Amino acid sequence: MAPMALWRRAVAELVGTALLVIVVVGSGIMAATLSPDVGIQLLANSIATAFGLAVIIFMVGPVSGAHLNPLVSMADWWLGRRHGLGLTASEVGVYGAAQVAGAVVGAVIANVMFDLSPVSWSQTARDVPHLWVGEVVATAGLILLVFSLARSGRAAVAAPAIGAYIGAAYWFTSSTSFANPAVAVGRAFTDTFAGIAPSSLPGFVVAELVGMVVGVGLLAVLYPRPGRGAEQLVLPREEAEPAGAVPAGQGNG
Repeated sequence: MAPMALWRRAVAELVGTALLVIVVVGSGIMAATLSPDVGIQLLANSIATAFGLAVIIFMVGPVSGAHLNPLVSMADWWLGRRHGLGLTASEVGVYGAAQVAGAVVGAVIANVMFDLSPVSWSQTARDVPHLWVGEVVATAGLILLVFSLARSGRAAVAAPAIGAYIGAAYWFTSSTSFANPAVAVGRAFTDTFAGIAPSSLPGFVVAELVGMVVGVGLLAVLYPRPGRGAEQLVLPREEAEPAGAVPAGQGNG
């Protein structure tokens, strides 16, 4: 079996991250439009994100692994470097660029869908220490969840498990669980319910990086050895054509 072409995986990461930001931002705009109650707005936003994220993982996971998050890609490289699993350092760069680009595209599309300016810089400041603590907790939990599923051979349930975790983390973290630098950057492009002021990005990104380190450390304690099938979560593979086979109407691109 051969790995998917890098360009195809990059497109999957761009499209998947764009869809994720469309779900996050679009559901936030719709919730704020339909209800004046902030609690109901957050409930609607979290439910839409939980279900949307699970569906997106099912959609692009077989192509790219559905990282949708530079921190997942970085942790994948770090954890797999000694065993030849997961991404290489150069692939992490490609994934990260695709994820950030996708997040920005997603925010612009969400703005346009709701008849807003394509780019409207968020004015929502999120720059106080307790929110950074929330991001550390949210990110550490996400990293631990993603890779514990892989190392314990339960990657098949990753989509609903990760969707459920993010939906819950909207409520049990003070930051409403961004846990993703690419998505945070994208959300700076929209002055709506889900936005974050550009000036607040550095604190969030640093907190998310700290959370990744904490999550990887916890993984090393709880799941010290890579499990069977771990590579399938982070680097899906496609079946090679049997020798002499005739392609069934299309190639692998």
